[in-house]
Amino acid sequence: VQLQASGGGLVQPGGSLRLSCAASGFTLDDYAIAWFRQAPGKEREVVTCFSSRTGNIYFAASAKGRFTISRDSAKNTLYLQMDRLKPEDTAVYYCAAARDFCTTNMDDYNYWGQGTLVTVSS
Repeated sequence: VQLQASGGGLVQPGGSLRLSCAASGFTLDDYAIAWFRQAPGKEREVVTCFSSRTGNIYFAASAKGRFTISRDSAKNTLYLQMDRLKPEDTAVYYCAAARDFCTTNMDDYNYWGQGTLVTVSS
């Protein structure tokens, strides 16, 4: 069982990035999938969560209107499209899977990807 996060990089303020979270060993559609991020010196926080099974979608206030989620069930992959990026979006982004439903509690997530670094800077 593995989650592979990718797509991070350096982008200028106002730019866009698309992160990918590819699952192996289990079906993404059977889990709630969240993106967390951890900025230097700060705690890890949930950015967004999506559950195909329950239809639940959650966005943190900081992500609403700028970030969107999509999935490709055939590729067993979830995407996080991040637009109008700001310097405060700089962080390591992690995808995580929970068996039950979307939650902001890290302890509820069963599987974690390795993280991908997003740097927003001019």
